[in-house]
Amino acid sequence: MTFRTPALALGLLAAATAASGTAQDQSTQGVQDELVMTLNDGADDPDALTFDWPMLSIGTGQYEAGPTGVTVIRFGRKVHGAVDVRGGGPGTVNAPYLDLGYVQPELDAVVLAGGSWYGLEAVTAVNTAMKDDGYRGGHWNNVGLAVGSIIYDFGGRRLNEIYPDKRLAQAAYRAARPGVFPVGPYGAGRSAMTGGLFGCNARSGQGAAFRQIGEVKIAVFTVVNALGVVTDRDGKVVACHAGSGWPEDLAAHELLNASPASLRPDWDGERAAEPERKNTTISLVVTNRSMSSAELKRLAVQVHTSMARGIQPFATELDGDVLYAVSTGEVESGPGDGLVTAEIGAVASELMWDAILSSVPEQPSAPSPRQARDTTPDLQSFVGTYRFSPLASLEVTAEGGRLFGQATGERDIFAIRKGEPVELQPSGPSQFVIPGRYPFSVRFEGDKIVVNPGRWQQVGMRP
Repeated sequence: MTFRTPALALGLLAAATAASGTAQDQSTQGVQDELVMTLNDGADDPDALTFDWPMLSIGTGQYEAGPTGVTVIRFGRKVHGAVDVRGGGPGTVNAPYLDLGYVQPELDAVVLAGGSWYGLEAVTAVNTAMKDDGYRGGHWNNVGLAVGSIIYDFGGRRLNEIYPDKRLAQAAYRAARPGVFPVGPYGAGRSAMTGGLFGCNARSGQGAAFRQIGEVKIAVFTVVNALGVVTDRDGKVVACHAGSGWPEDLAAHELLNASPASLRPDWDGERAAEPERKNTTISLVVTNRSMSSAELKRLAVQVHTSMARGIQPFATELDGDVLYAVSTGEVESGPGDGLVTAEIGAVASELMWDAILSSVPEQPSAPSPRQARDTTPDLQSFVGTYRFSPLASLEVTAEGGRLFGQATGERDIFAIRKGEPVELQPSGPSQFVIPGRYPFSVRFEGDKIVVNPGRWQQVGMRP
């Protein structure tokens, strides 16, 4: 069941914090409890992956006011799992348990979430939901087991610190359904980004792919929030807000060969946003082929290693890359089945590259500034201080027939930096832009300001 968030709800955090003042600055839990959630958004999109595998059910939940979210993959019964950790800053719950290699199947669900370490609450929330719903209990052989990992989706990509919490995770778990996985900026990938190492700062999301060979089914799922760039099979960078002096048909090896110069924000002589220094790609490969713990571990290592082709560089000290491998055990292995673990791993590795590419959404853009200003409305109607969260406020002033913005909170408002008033150039009756490397526009709607209207918009309120 899908609950779509009204546009007004996008300003909930700003409105609540503006009304409650200092007390709200100390805690956002009250705001979290009031956030409108969206469940299984994107499942009806034509790009969503659809597949026939009743053993797997997928549920996604999002707080559009973040935006941030969670993705839950449930299994129809307890299954075997393994994990491979590559990144230098992973965030996981219960993952080390899978490395113990017990012979009995124990895993119920894999949870992927935004919100950095705060989002790990989503993993334990799914576990308690199984207990609260009576699906699992307290007997030693019926205790629920969910494992999961998080991505970092705070920092410069949004102006608040909303995270996917227990309420959202349990709703996503209960909304899970088989056969469909939304790709792009949904679920845990709602505010994912890639290419921060080079200042690309491209929007990303979650991806998936599926293949069946005879009776053997293989599915892969990933949330791509990498420090490196997503690379296609021709070696080209798939998404990047490139600098003005960069090659038109940018190849990943051109960025890598130019390092360390290409790692500097001013490499092309144009000031870029400071790169995000906390990133992660979290992934899952599932097969119905029966596998031992040792085989699953090799599968995890093989597929995880292959991902360095589609993300460059991969598994840096600033990434928290984790991959889970799961066998549902529906098809028994044997000498005559024609698929050994390495061959399943080869298929899954190509599928994972497909999944990485499917995670990349259409990139945001901004309109061009308008030359004539004679139809611009009364600028004084836009003047005021707009609050996005306890961390971020924007002061708008008018002078000499021009509009200016200045960040006055703890955080920059993207292209509007603290202590640096910048002109907002008109592009429409109530829309203004700041030209530059990264798309930036604002739209005024009464006492509301919408920054970068669209899929990743941030909403501020004027008292």
